[in-house]
Amino acid sequence: MSELSPPRPAPAAAPEPASASASRSGPHHRPSIGAVLLPSVGLLVALCVWWLLTSVLRAVHPVVLPPPGAVLAAFSAAPGRFLEHTGDTTVETLVGFVLSTVCGVLIGLSLAGSRLLERMFTPLLVAVNAVPKIALGPLLVGALGWGQTPVLTMVFLLCFFPIVLSTATGLTSTPADLAELARSLDASRWQAFRKVRLPAALPQIFVGLKVAMPLAAIGAVIGEFQAGESGLGYLIVQAGGVGDTATAWAAIILIGLMSILLYFALVVMERFALPWVRETTSRG
Repeated sequence: MSELSPPRPAPAAAPEPASASASRSGPHHRPSIGAVLLPSVGLLVALCVWWLLTSVLRAVHPVVLPPPGAVLAAFSAAPGRFLEHTGDTTVETLVGFVLSTVCGVLIGLSLAGSRLLERMFTPLLVAVNAVPKIALGPLLVGALGWGQTPVLTMVFLLCFFPIVLSTATGLTSTPADLAELARSLDASRWQAFRKVRLPAALPQIFVGLKVAMPLAAIGAVIGEFQAGESGLGYLIVQAGGVGDTATAWAAIILIGLMSILLYFALVVMERFALPWVRETTSRG
């Protein structure tokens, strides 16, 4: 058999009444509105609490946490500078994330395909993941110098393990009924992998990617603390060194916004790559 035959389509169901269709479509519109409205309300509440603590109650010293107006003024004074550093950090985050994704998926495939390799290298991977990455910063600077290379290495070290783990777990957790179906159709090993095991593992792989994306941003900032010549982490170090906490907090907020945008870009990518998961969730 050269290809797995697709399942025969089910007989067409009778059209639903308009009222039933409307009742089903209604809940699908409400979450989309809530997905934008609720985070906006949460952000507004956080800003109000920040303003009350720093400007009204003065419960926090401005050196520790400046008021929102001071942070906004620091950003408004040099927006081009902030955006330039944000672009550098974003590029480092994405490049390191892509490198860790490629290597993590390949390592996960190897571990899932060989019991021997899994037993040999899983303890080593766990040990590497357990090492505090910030302790490796001076060693990376000494070995790789200053610039983007140690920053990308830090991103890779910080976020590749969740991708390895989720890939290996997904590929070794194929539903038994799907695996039995592939065997009953005399599928080759490659056909079973391409049409059954990999599609079944993709939701789990995307879980690992979504865990790794914020870690990639953290790794980029840590790397910039240690060896960066630009980027938001470098800007925080420079501003903190002269006591300019408003600039440092503006950079911190930009790191958070960048992480949110990259995470939800990955969520959108998942929705397009795995439409059957969204369909199953909506029906459930």
